[in-house]
Amino acid sequence: MNKLDTKTRAQILAMLCEGASMRSVSRLTDTSINTVSKLLVDAGRFCAGFHDAMVRGVKAKRVQVDEVWSFTAAKEKNVAGMKKPVDGAGDTWTWTAIEADTKLLISHFVGGRDGECAKWFIEDMAGRLANRVQLTSDGHKAYLEAVEGTFGADVDYAMLVKLYGSAPESFKGRYSPADCTGIKKTKIEGKPDMAHVSTSYVERSNLTVRMHNRRFTRLTNAFSKKFENHAHMVAIYAVWYNFLRIHKTLRVTPAMAAGLSDTIKTWEQIVEAMDADAPKPGKRGPYKKTLEEISN
Repeated sequence: MNKLDTKTRAQILAMLCEGASMRSVSRLTDTSINTVSKLLVDAGRFCAGFHDAMVRGVKAKRVQVDEVWSFTAAKEKNVAGMKKPVDGAGDTWTWTAIEADTKLLISHFVGGRDGECAKWFIEDMAGRLANRVQLTSDGHKAYLEAVEGTFGADVDYAMLVKLYGSAPESFKGRYSPADCTGIKKTKIEGKPDMAHVSTSYVERSNLTVRMHNRRFTRLTNAFSKKFENHAHMVAIYAVWYNFLRIHKTLRVTPAMAAGLSDTIKTWEQIVEAMDADAPKPGKRGPYKKTLEEISN
């Protein structure tokens, strides 16, 4: 089976993480859209496993969590009217957990915004931590039960709720909320340092997610058509963000700042690791006569 060379595959993955759509990547690299799609799936599966194996035993101090909205195939309000319904269509939420000091993306999860997804996300994040942390979330009520069920009393947890003024008539239908008039910090568990109760870092990280993933760009036709591909792209982004991208403030990658890596990884190294991890092709089966030979 023909396979693209390492350099071209690395270029495709790099472009996907720089905000290019799949079809634009296909045109710029002179490859088939099917080739780009297959690489997305293969790389997504590998990167999910890579993140799962590498981001363990994280010695964190302050962790911030939040959710990023996007949609698959159609917005939730339009799902019922779809001519060709697809599995996972509608609102798609990406849950992220950021360590405030190292900016490490500790955990990510793609799903709904309900209590079950919150529970899965918080449990996954907790399993990657090596010590007690101070945790901050927004006022989403699903976090309350998820954090309580996962950490119990072994966490310093607080919620930060932003207060908004009334939106003027001209703001109706826009994405931006009304002006923030204040914040309310609420201690939920343990003894959180209220001076460090903040979601600023994770919200800034969410902006990076939107800027570097074409699927998250509003008012375009680049949104995800398949839920699985959306999750694959998030997994690829997480590896790029943690291990390949130098953080401007840290001057190293988040993984290096967190002590999870000694060097800056490259896409060539990731692709080579993918190849090494891929199952080896089996022996060819017995020779089969062609239809023409049989007919003769």
